[in-house]
Amino acid sequence: MSVNDTPRPNRLHIALFGRSNAGKSSLINAITKQDAAVVSPVKGTTTDPVYKAMELLPLGPVVFIDTAGLDEAGELGELRKQKTLEVLNKSDMALIVVDAVCGVNPYDRQIAETVRSKSIPAMGILNKIDCIADQQTSHAGDLAVLVDQAEQELGCKVIPVSALEQQGISGLMKALIAAVPDAEDKFRIIGDLVSPGDLVVLVVPIDKAAPKGRLILPQQQTIRDLLESDAIAVVTKEFELKETLESLGKKPRLVVTDSQVFLKAAADTPKDIPLTSFSILFARHKGNLEEMVRGARAIDGLQHGDRVLIAEACTHHGQADDIGKVKIPRWIRQATGKQLQFEYASGMKFPDNLDDYSLIVHCGGCMLNRRQMLWRVEQAIRAGVPIVNYGVAIAYVQGILERAILPFPLARIAWEESGTHE
Repeated sequence: MSVNDTPRPNRLHIALFGRSNAGKSSLINAITKQDAAVVSPVKGTTTDPVYKAMELLPLGPVVFIDTAGLDEAGELGELRKQKTLEVLNKSDMALIVVDAVCGVNPYDRQIAETVRSKSIPAMGILNKIDCIADQQTSHAGDLAVLVDQAEQELGCKVIPVSALEQQGISGLMKALIAAVPDAEDKFRIIGDLVSPGDLVVLVVPIDKAAPKGRLILPQQQTIRDLLESDAIAVVTKEFELKETLESLGKKPRLVVTDSQVFLKAAADTPKDIPLTSFSILFARHKGNLEEMVRGARAIDGLQHGDRVLIAEACTHHGQADDIGKVKIPRWIRQATGKQLQFEYASGMKFPDNLDDYSLIVHCGGCMLNRRQMLWRVEQAIRAGVPIVNYGVAIAYVQGILERAILPFPLARIAWEESGTHE
């Protein structure tokens, strides 16, 4: 990814579903005007989901996801189908591609029903209308009938196109732009907490885990959000925080720290200056901060032998003082005094056996889009397992969570209400 590219998690995710050879890959190529996906008449050419990022004006940055056919048979076909269905957990919109010659089939109806059950906006695409025209039929009349039938069976608007002939693609794009949900999330990280001209101090440690030559993604995005809000970002390391605050000409509106140095930042930030962390900002931006705050209460209830899942959305080479594998387990053991079993999951796969755990501690989720992070939170809720993220957990075990959530009224209410149920 170029430094000028919008990260994939910040792009609107538009996924294409349908039977094999319905023309999903051809459609992505037609929409993007590139050979982004491999096209072949051989059934099952697309195996794992394929991602293609582009700018779709006026929507902005999006990513199209090409998926394997839902009708592939055999054990391998089932695995591909499972991967295809997993894409729904991150899809902001679903495009159901139907072969105009074959018509809507049970797989199309099934995916349409699944999409509706997940409240994902959907649109049908009746592809290969050039093949209908080749048949000895009244093209215009039969096409209208086919579109109407497809809309009734799929329960959504259907657009007729020919990816091969580039027919109807312009109309599809207009319909897509009109149907896509509003993905505007500007100011949702920190911008609603500040006013133009406000000073915000960002505490950014530079340690072995920090990427060479750049800041980590949450830090970059927070800075960008502040700039778009016409606020002033002042970046410092934890050991220079006190001096930085003393040198400012006015009191900052907020101090945002890396969660790993929460105690140091809390000690050096005067009580009358609000303090929170990047991870807590992202708990609100990506997921459900109120649920994370409620989940923090469960740390005190952990018992000897309980299993705790540490879940990270990305994969990286572990450091000697890794935040997920070393620091957080140590801090939770120290806070509870219990012998706990910590297990780890990383990458895009989220475990199915969540009810085996007494607590889930999740990373900030910067590599997930909002829908995918919310899906993970929902899975935890359904399994009856408390979930908390890194920043909230660290603030809790270090005794500063109440201070760290002061800027967030809904989180404060969730915290107070969860305390009354103990």
